[in-house]
Amino acid sequence: MEDMATLYIRDVPEAVAESLKERAAAVGMSLSAYVARELADLAARPTNAEIVERLKSRDRRDGPSTADILEAVTQDRR
Repeated sequence: MEDMATLYIRDVPEAVAESLKERAAAVGMSLSAYVARELADLAARPTNAEIVERLKSRDRRDGPSTADILEAVTQDRR
């Protein structure tokens, strides 16, 4: 079992808290478990900076050229 941390979140707008409580109840989870799951999903996503870096490092020689893409778009519009 992995180590768990305890987080306390302050100043959550009441409307946000109520929405989270309703969503947790709708899937049969406690608020704490639901928010922990949502945070884990969020933390697993790449950041915008990571996505940009990944795109920069891709070898674009294997894909279509700009001219090929423009030609395909032009053909699709006809």
